[in-house]
Amino acid sequence: MRLVIARCSVDYAGRLTAHLPPAPRLILVKADGSVSIHADDRAYKPLNWMSPPCTLKEDAGDPDGTPAVWTVINKAGEKLIITMEEVLHDSSHELGVDPGLIKDGVEAHLQELLADRIETLGEGYTLIRREYMTAIGPVDILCRDAAGATVAVEIKRRGEIDGVEQLTRYLELLNRDPHLAPVRGVFAAQEIKPQARVLATDRGIDCQILDYDALRGIEDDKLRLF
Repeated sequence: MRLVIARCSVDYAGRLTAHLPPAPRLILVKADGSVSIHADDRAYKPLNWMSPPCTLKEDAGDPDGTPAVWTVINKAGEKLIITMEEVLHDSSHELGVDPGLIKDGVEAHLQELLADRIETLGEGYTLIRREYMTAIGPVDILCRDAAGATVAVEIKRRGEIDGVEQLTRYLELLNRDPHLAPVRGVFAAQEIKPQARVLATDRGIDCQILDYDALRGIEDDKLRLF
């Protein structure tokens, strides 16, 4: 990961245009090729960014004072142009492969239970394996539906946008494997936030609410007519 702190202006040219006037900012360049620009607020959310795959071209500028310019271009031809007025810090660090989020006890148990009762996802589903490893971490469950198509399942106790983003990254990698593709996704959780459901639906990912007690074989103690 490369960390650059610089006084810079930023222009985005694509489906729309946006401009950030000169100010001190943090620029992150990650090993996956993504570039994001951050201010000293807004928590984790960047002011602007370019998702991978994209390319970064650095123009060093001239001794006469012409500023350096970074141009980031994605596969759609959209551009993020960063004009460096003054670079205050520039360092690179090798982080290696991240092990991913460590699931809490409930999530780990949900994964185990769902793997044992994979038909919860639909009639005819069969398990390929739990913790199917990819280059960016393990997919919770990889299985096949009744038609034999590959399905990747991401399990959360509470389903939020970060979980959908995580599953999206897994699907992008899995669909590059001709032995598995096409791979579709299922986002499974005890509770799924509305924003996460909207994002998942937009990306063609199915949502599945998990009943923890039902998976454990515990009967509902509510009164029933039948």
